[in-house]
Amino acid sequence: MQGIQLLKDEKIEPPRLTAELLLMHALRKERVFLFSHSGDPLSELAWIHYGRYLHERIAGKPVQYIIGKQEFYTRDYWVKPGVLIPRPETEHLIEFILALPRPVGRILDAGVGSGAICVTLAAELRQMIFGVDLSATALEVTSENARRHKVDVRLYQGNWLSAIAPHSLDLLVSNPPYIADGDKPSLQREVRDHEPDLALFAGEQGMNAYRILESQARQALRPGGRIVLEIGAIETRDIFADWTDLSVTNDLAGRPCMLTAIAGAQTQMLHYEAR
Repeated sequence: MQGIQLLKDEKIEPPRLTAELLLMHALRKERVFLFSHSGDPLSELAWIHYGRYLHERIAGKPVQYIIGKQEFYTRDYWVKPGVLIPRPETEHLIEFILALPRPVGRILDAGVGSGAICVTLAAELRQMIFGVDLSATALEVTSENARRHKVDVRLYQGNWLSAIAPHSLDLLVSNPPYIADGDKPSLQREVRDHEPDLALFAGEQGMNAYRILESQARQALRPGGRIVLEIGAIETRDIFADWTDLSVTNDLAGRPCMLTAIAGAQTQMLHYEAR
């Protein structure tokens, strides 16, 4: 396939899977169609679309933005430039919340992005989930994903929890930005040049969003309310050091990926849990 060779020449990985996804998108067909019609010539229109998608990918545009979707927790989510592409590691947050005793109570997803977290939770828990984001694009995409998956997600535009009533939440979940501003040049170009800065960068040390959430969550959570956060560094736990039942979980590669804690004035238990 010419597309595979073009991608190989440009060192785009993985070339075969990428070429197949782009061709499926050009043809508006599923993978089984490619296998059963592998010898069929492409129409002129299909070549035009396929060639454009290959050019966009070679220029650094993520496949997910080209084909307009990304799978997360077994569901496809619409994505487009302006929202963070959902990552598999964020599924740790979902798994943890689904394992909590029911009912979980009133849940808010802070910084909804594509809606992967709040829509998944609404579908799995079969309850209404709140969501907030500063980005109008994120709210648009999340609203559409909620509609596609037929779930009840109530969305608000705001700067983190500034518009949330005091002591109104039982659980706050978030995948906030946590990349230090100075690390931008070292990122993959697909991330650096295409995904939204608002969802990636959080100040000189990458901790600004956590400090805001820690302060605002104290007011927004009910006594005994829980916070569940995606993290990228163990130092994040220092910000929540006086919360109760503070726990950090590692991913399979041994990197810190999730922090959870319960609102409280003093730390009753602090432990570091390796997954």
